[in-house]
Amino acid sequence: MSVQSKIMRWRNVGRFCAQRVADYGESFRIELADTKTRLLHEAIALVALAVGALFTLSFLCIAIIASAWGTPYFLRVVWGVAATWLVVTIAAFLALRAQRPGQSFQTLQRELHRDVESVKEAIK
Repeated sequence: MSVQSKIMRWRNVGRFCAQRVADYGESFRIELADTKTRLLHEAIALVALAVGALFTLSFLCIAIIASAWGTPYFLRVVWGVAATWLVVTIAAFLALRAQRPGQSFQTLQRELHRDVESVKEAIK
């Protein structure tokens, strides 16, 4: 392969990469806005759900403890409520650790990967 053909090949690769940089910037901007919007909506929904669930469960626990106030089972009920909350907390922690993290910028990653493969093919 002559030096001139190698230079032409690298020039073509350079042009291809230069053209794609603008596309990457636009794709990054769009995906960043989409990720930001999705994350904000999910966070608001999770906070509202958590606050509602905690208030509901707190009042339920208070009602259970108040119902057992004058009975000989009062201490068992109190410790049972505390143990239940401990089990719920541990289960929530394990569920959180088992979750697969969300994938952001997948489209941009796919485009970059395809372009890298194209450049590798052009260089061969």
